[in-house]
Amino acid sequence: MNENARTYDVIVIGAGPVGENVAERTRAAGLSTVIVERELLGGECSFWACDPSKALLRPVVARADARRVPGLSHAVAGPLDVEAVLAHRDKMSSYWKDDDQVDWLESVSVDLVRGHGRLDGPRKVSVRTPEGDTVRLTARYAVAVSTGTSAALPGIPGLENVRPWTSREATSSDRVPARLVVVGGGVVAVEMATVWQALGSQVTMLVLEDGLLQRMEPFAGELVTDGLREAGVDIRFGTSAASVGRENGEVRVSLADGGELVADEILFATGRAPRTWDLGLETIGLTPGDWLKVDDTFRVTDVADGWFYAVGDVNQRALLTHQGKYQARVAGTVIGARAKGEQVDDAPWGAHVATADRTAVPHVVFTHPEVASVGLTTREAERSGRRIKVVDYDLSHVAGAHQYADGYRGQARMLIDLDRDTVAGVTFAGPGVGELLHSATVAVAGEVPIDRLWHAVPAFPTISEVWLRLLETHRG
Repeated sequence: MNENARTYDVIVIGAGPVGENVAERTRAAGLSTVIVERELLGGECSFWACDPSKALLRPVVARADARRVPGLSHAVAGPLDVEAVLAHRDKMSSYWKDDDQVDWLESVSVDLVRGHGRLDGPRKVSVRTPEGDTVRLTARYAVAVSTGTSAALPGIPGLENVRPWTSREATSSDRVPARLVVVGGGVVAVEMATVWQALGSQVTMLVLEDGLLQRMEPFAGELVTDGLREAGVDIRFGTSAASVGRENGEVRVSLADGGELVADEILFATGRAPRTWDLGLETIGLTPGDWLKVDDTFRVTDVADGWFYAVGDVNQRALLTHQGKYQARVAGTVIGARAKGEQVDDAPWGAHVATADRTAVPHVVFTHPEVASVGLTTREAERSGRRIKVVDYDLSHVAGAHQYADGYRGQARMLIDLDRDTVAGVTFAGPGVGELLHSATVAVAGEVPIDRLWHAVPAFPTISEVWLRLLETHRG
């Protein structure tokens, strides 16, 4: 067993897209940087989340749209080519190999140590390599943790023996279960129910709440519920699994109401937990398994001397890949500025803070119909005490929706901050609305005055003409 020691300006633990962006930015600032990863470079997003899930969803949603297009509907009436869909998923996941990611790290001159990295006191990280060696790293300026999250499983009897699916198995499975139970009603639950029902599973959803997508506007969950039920998904609200077991290859689910389900697989999509339980947090006075609380420059607030940063999902600010990469661009830049003794611009919307994490987080749910949102929901606005006007418009009345598909159904909502005369939040639900989201994000993040937004003329006939209709509705 060998042991060696190395010193860098910056150590990054976790080489998902967030950690990679932190490392690239600190290296661009002229700081020597090493990144530590025990699995695949590219992380959850590249191999078990964003890329494979959207690769699975794209054929499903495209077929659903095409079935409502005159002259095309007959051509797509048959089932999906499951083998081709799974092969496309494999390709988009780089066949679970990270060679390209390694090449990219080398191209930006970031060193890599493969293995399990743990903090070993202030500015120190000990890495146990796959070969059993130990590499001891010391940071001159900063250690940044970007270890993300993993699926949080409920403590119900029998779970340890049933080998349940989590998001990882749901996005990487090479076979279609005949019967799949999905526990949960959030984003992972609805997206994976969409995929596997379309690929041939009979999907049953057990949703403890009284609706889907509870953190979004109610109409979004209602439209997604309709879409899933039309596709054949059995959705049971106010229902939970009391215990599970596996007998003769089948999963048996005992329900809280006394009923029972039998399936081939069960997916638990019941939340996320931070990957901090084996990170050595106790060596710097923190509690293993906790979320890491940070300020707007991503310094961990409970650690003295300002050397410790937590970026991405692990800080619980916004559990989205694109938002984590935004945080990483900020964190890498501010680490570089502090190392050089430069002034930090930490005013709202400054170069060294992540203001958008609080006010302009864009989010797309890739179901049929899609849901896209940014900024506040009505419920959040009411809780904040802000004076908000709610403006709704039926997307099916927009000319572009008629062009998009027969029987188009959708809804748009814009929240107007009456004191500032700006857009505080937007939610769209309907086929194809994900591509409307960036315009909404610009309006919210840019705090564009409503009077000026009136002059942003949407092209005809597009679904984006809903902006004009929302503003007309607001003006009365």
